[in-house]
Amino acid sequence: MTNPALNLSTGLITTGFPLALRGYDAVSYTQGSAPVAGSAKFAVVEGEATYYFTSQANADLFSANPRKYLPSFGGFCAYGVSVGKKFDGDPQMFAIVDGRLHLNLNADIQAAFLADVGGTIAKADKAWTDIAEKDATTL
Repeated sequence: MTNPALNLSTGLITTGFPLALRGYDAVSYTQGSAPVAGSAKFAVVEGEATYYFTSQANADLFSANPRKYLPSFGGFCAYGVSVGKKFDGDPQMFAIVDGRLHLNLNADIQAAFLADVGGTIAKADKAWTDIAEKDATTL
């Protein structure tokens, strides 16, 4: 059984752990204006999830300090978490706020998130303590 606190893709991954961030390079969010899809060639397992990277250098940066690059709320939609739900986080709908990577479900939800970033994050941080270990289907 997978960790309910992580938003993971299903399917066979050679590492034996499910894929996080739909295969996008977690470090790439801090390196440019858009996230970049990683490669299985540069895979790192962290906390029961596999992360792909575009280079060994990015994989090494992540391995040295995973908390710096991991998405908030296990990669679930930040706005969804703020209302007590676990919706899929789209790696292309993101915001980095105070060094934290936040994903959202789609463009409309991203706009709602951006309309009250501070308030939404505060609500999500509070809600996460109650829902992190619950299966998404029970919320």
